[in-house]
Amino acid sequence: MIDDFLNFGLGGVAFQAFHQRVLSTSSTASAKLSCFVAAFLILVFAIPPVLLGAAAASTDWNQTTYGSPSPYERGEAAVTLPITLQHLTPSFISIIGIGCIAAAVMSSADSVLLSAASVFTTNIYKNVLRPQASEKENQWVVRVSVLVMGVIGTSLTMLNNSIIIFWFLGTEVAYILVFPELLCVLFFNISNGYGAIMGVLTPLMLKLLSGDPLLGLEPVLHFPGCTLEDGVYVQYAPVKTISMLSAIAAILLFSYLASVLFNKGVLPEKWDVFQVKAQHSPVPLSPVGGAIEEKE
Repeated sequence: MIDDFLNFGLGGVAFQAFHQRVLSTSSTASAKLSCFVAAFLILVFAIPPVLLGAAAASTDWNQTTYGSPSPYERGEAAVTLPITLQHLTPSFISIIGIGCIAAAVMSSADSVLLSAASVFTTNIYKNVLRPQASEKENQWVVRVSVLVMGVIGTSLTMLNNSIIIFWFLGTEVAYILVFPELLCVLFFNISNGYGAIMGVLTPLMLKLLSGDPLLGLEPVLHFPGCTLEDGVYVQYAPVKTISMLSAIAAILLFSYLASVLFNKGVLPEKWDVFQVKAQHSPVPLSPVGGAIEEKE
């Protein structure tokens, strides 16, 4: 339970949508206020879905136009909300409710497509693949990226598994891979590109070796408490948190090693792809606030 709590709590901090809205505020005070207000409102907004789910679970569906068996028994638990609105509410409420759901989904899909396209264009295409690209070329890359992301997203809906699986996987990726990178970049001066790469590879391999029931992966690495239940190994250890901590350790360790090796001339400067030697010399692994300033 602690593993899931940290996963959803800290994983959300690494979402781009969160920083996109915080950075768009007019002042630091507004950003802080919006975060505290959102933390309270998200609990309030969770009440209606819980009530609708409780109503759907306690309903005698045989007495409705939907009939028996229940949505859960038919394998339609993922669409319980529209089914509940359609069969348990008046027509005008059903139309308004489903219209609101469709508008919210379209809004979220639109923002996700634009975010993914802008991140790819700015961080990968413009900065890595073609730094000399013109503004018009970048605009076309954004348009093509939106189209490609849309096709990929639409194809994922054709899978047999529920689309909610990708939401859980996205949260795990944010917690295990993105959150450690964000934490180290903000609070540790020693962090560099070499550590960032190992901070992705290390927890990714650890998580895959630990198994993932959402992806149907059997565990190869058995942590303490891993038991065999109904022919399936279940990990009771906080695998996601262990993977996240391993990412932080890998980022700091390999960043420090790379900085030492290049600055002391152990490795030739021509191999320094991320230009660590030009950025800074190695300093002790301390937070930014207490980092030792380098002497010029």
